[in-house]
Amino acid sequence: MQRIVLILLALFSSVAIADVTEDVRCREIGFSKSVENKDVEAFKSFLDPDARFISNRARRGVDEIAEGWSTFMGDDGPSIRWRPIYVEVLEDGQLALSRGIYEYTGKNEDGDETKSYGSFNSVWRRHEDGVWRVVFDAGDRWPDGPKEEELAVLNAEDDCGS
Repeated sequence: MQRIVLILLALFSSVAIADVTEDVRCREIGFSKSVENKDVEAFKSFLDPDARFISNRARRGVDEIAEGWSTFMGDDGPSIRWRPIYVEVLEDGQLALSRGIYEYTGKNEDGDETKSYGSFNSVWRRHEDGVWRVVFDAGDRWPDGPKEEELAVLNAEDDCGS
């Protein structure tokens, strides 16, 4: 009997982690869509108050990060979108890592559209209200571009309902 209880607990734990992993995956997609839709307030809602974003320098806190990302919020600026490929959640369900592909679209000196690709890493923390918010974020450009399967993830229809 004790063995059956342990097996059932392990099974329910696996299902719970799978559900949480899906929550984080969809949260990451929603985060990207806030930028794709140029919605600054929605973007800010995904950020932990103590968030740190690392690119050419560290940006700290919601307002500083939003200001750094303002270039993506204007109609004439570059755009960026991303999708997670991997999501890992700690067993206690409080921290998660999301890693995936991003696509940056801008213009060169001649005004022609250019695209570049890279990977991102986001660390998510679940708050007392149950909402996941980004604590750390960083990315890295891929000089050789993406693989076919990475582009497939980026271009796939999402099933998150956002």
